[in-house]
Amino acid sequence: MTKEDILRMCDHTVLRTDAPFSEIAENCRLAMKYNCASMCLAPAHVYEAKKLCGDRLKICTVVGFPNGYNDTATKVFEAKHLIEEGADEIDVVINIGWAVNGMYGAIEDELRQIRKATEGYILKVIVETCKLPESVLREVCKVVSRSGADFIKTSTGFAERGATVRDVEIMRAECSPETKIKAAGGISSFEDAEAMIKAGANRLGTSRLVKLMLDNKGTAQGNY
Repeated sequence: MTKEDILRMCDHTVLRTDAPFSEIAENCRLAMKYNCASMCLAPAHVYEAKKLCGDRLKICTVVGFPNGYNDTATKVFEAKHLIEEGADEIDVVINIGWAVNGMYGAIEDELRQIRKATEGYILKVIVETCKLPESVLREVCKVVSRSGADFIKTSTGFAERGATVRDVEIMRAECSPETKIKAAGGISSFEDAEAMIKAGANRLGTSRLVKLMLDNKGTAQGNY
């Protein structure tokens, strides 16, 4: 698998709280240059990023991020509003407290409401694997599959750790064949990325792979 193949599976990500739009815009240009799957950015930047990129790049943003404990009505509103602003893909964080307390029905109901609100758009569900015992992760995988979401996603990148190969292997074993997997957080090399893909990941969330394609001066190799 080439670096270019891997980048096509990558949601190039800038979710730092201190990132100005000038930095977002530059990273959108890099994501377009390297044919990334999408640019994943904070909700406040969706409208301007979509104006900048148009149909040349999918815009991905986050809902209930990073803690997941917003109420359902807020998450539904966020998702609808951000699609109106120009988002093509929504990554929503589950209520992690519900998960660890076995409230799988509540999680499924919430996800079904968000799925209805995002019909026709890509929906990814972040489950924050580092906070879930393996037995809980296995049950949550089944819930996400039943909800009709397009992807299950390992991590926000804001918790104690990001994705592991083991996380992805569990997800692939427990999710329906139709449910795709996004590995995110801690993917710092093309070797890491390829290991996640071999374990079953269909999409990668990282800020680092595109940076590895820059020369020593921080300039993209090739032309925009």
